[in-house]
Amino acid sequence: MICNKYATKYGGSMKINWFPGHMNKALKDIAEQLKKVDVVLYLLDARIPLSSINPSLNSLTENKPVLYVFNKIDMADEARVRALLPKFKAENSDYVLFNSTLSGKTDVILSKIKKLAAKKIEKYKAKGVKATIRTMVVGIPNCGKSTLVNNLSKKAKAVTGNKAGVTKHGLWLPVGDCVEVYDTPGTLYPNITDQEVAKKLAYVGSVRDEILDFNELSQELLLLLDKLYPAELESRYNGAKTDHDIALARKYVLPGGDVDDERAARQIVDDFRKGRIGKITLD
Repeated sequence: MICNKYATKYGGSMKINWFPGHMNKALKDIAEQLKKVDVVLYLLDARIPLSSINPSLNSLTENKPVLYVFNKIDMADEARVRALLPKFKAENSDYVLFNSTLSGKTDVILSKIKKLAAKKIEKYKAKGVKATIRTMVVGIPNCGKSTLVNNLSKKAKAVTGNKAGVTKHGLWLPVGDCVEVYDTPGTLYPNITDQEVAKKLAYVGSVRDEILDFNELSQELLLLLDKLYPAELESRYNGAKTDHDIALARKYVLPGGDVDDERAARQIVDDFRKGRIGKITLD
């Protein structure tokens, strides 16, 4: 196990809270557009599914049918995710495990959207009219919303990027047969009081990197991985369990000969984000 002195060295000094102005505007826009929405597509990062839940979004979407999309399942511990699934299945909600980077895999999502909107479809059918189902994609930053929208529409219409804060404005797009989707900016919430949740959001890239202390963040991540996935951690770093030891092992050296702990710290977080440590779910 990792020695507690590292938790003492790094732990407790960094408080993570990121809620830029565009997120507040986005939540207001989501509240307005929800009046037109039949089904909410709620994306969760399968590596941190419970920490992906935004209380601000929950309060806005509570009266709408919800399809929970556990995205990035290819990078997650599927058995651990499946143990959580009963929490997300109800009369007015459903779920799907998904990898939004794969093309041609969205039929199951469209099918479940239509199932959740069955009452509207039947109502319009009785009038001899084909209903247009409107859905909105919501979720934390960098969980794959715009990639999913592009996959649904089969065209790259929404701007994507592997970092938080890429999508700034909502956008309605036609997808599938009589389905329209509204892509929204990723949103957090104004005051993240649970710093364990905040750290998990930072690990997956849902918090802007520029505000983070990577030395502390990487050490907290290593502590958690040593607890949950010790074999994967051992395999990746050959027994090294601190950013300093990993920097030494990889010969990360600054001009002048000092060990480059910062480079190692950033590498550790990047290794996790890219799935190099293994298929991991932290919740």
